[in-house]
Amino acid sequence: MRNFFCFSLALVAGIAHAEAPPAAPRLQPSQLAIVINDAEPNSIEVGEYYRQAHAIPVANVVHVNIPNRPRKLSADQFAQLKERIDAQLTPGIQAVLMVWSAPYAVECNAITSAYTLGYDGAQCSKTCGPGKPSTYFNSNVQQPFTQMGMRLSMLLPVDFVDEAKAVVDRGTVIGFSVPTASAYYLTTSEGARNSRAAFFPPAGVVRQRKLTIKNLKADVLEGAQDIMVYQTGVAKVAKLDTLRFLPGALADHLTSFGGDLQGTAQMSSQRWLEAGATASYGTVSEPCNYWQKFPNSTVLLRRYLAGMTALEAYWGSVAWPAQGLFIGDPLAAPYATYRR
Repeated sequence: MRNFFCFSLALVAGIAHAEAPPAAPRLQPSQLAIVINDAEPNSIEVGEYYRQAHAIPVANVVHVNIPNRPRKLSADQFAQLKERIDAQLTPGIQAVLMVWSAPYAVECNAITSAYTLGYDGAQCSKTCGPGKPSTYFNSNVQQPFTQMGMRLSMLLPVDFVDEAKAVVDRGTVIGFSVPTASAYYLTTSEGARNSRAAFFPPAGVVRQRKLTIKNLKADVLEGAQDIMVYQTGVAKVAKLDTLRFLPGALADHLTSFGGDLQGTAQMSSQRWLEAGATASYGTVSEPCNYWQKFPNSTVLLRRYLAGMTALEAYWGSVAWPAQGLFIGDPLAAPYATYRR
């Protein structure tokens, strides 16, 4: 693990000081499948709204039936669900969006990671142990299924239809005039949750993207109106109602159970979407504070500024993602040049 850490530290240190990276090809709507739970009316309505908003081909819509909205699936239940999904996909599909709020876990794994990487039962024997490295981490792979046999996945929560549609609306803003925005990185008083602070990009201005990077030593961000990225480390994030997130904004907090969308012990990552972010991340089981189990801030920012989608940027920023749930609009790409 030491060698992996040193390699990643050197890699991130190198890209942290670069100017805005060149534009990269990104995931296209025709390469994304939408998975709808026919047992949940909200999933049906939001799934069709998403399809139309992003011009997803009708042939890319997958139907499954998951009654009773369970938070967690067993490994066997998940294997059956994945088989039903995969049977409806064509080879050109590179990524999958699950349109529902639950299930979001498979035993100790997040459902998105279990789908993309396969269920990792070994992680569940010791959730605080090191994770299995993702070969997609910080990669330049453009077609993950074609090149690696890996379909990236994300979940769009649909507890409230209007809020889910608002996330979609924010995610459809592509190729607009680059806004003046800020990326906020907070080192907080909750020491154990600052494990990735060493990877916060250095303060400064990325001129080509009109983005100002701000590093703060604070427990809370209040009143900011230009947020494109907000990353922090606390169990519960205060003052979200005072903030304005720009379309396509990414936001997450390093804590143990951010991916437990229906849990109450800590803040759910779904609160970020409700506050105005477009995509987020959180773990569904106790990961301990390995930075590798959370989005690496510099890798995430570099990928997003290069024009990648939220799905590609987030997935490529997590080294050990088995316990991590990716949520929001996968096709959000505010720094991309529009093309279909």
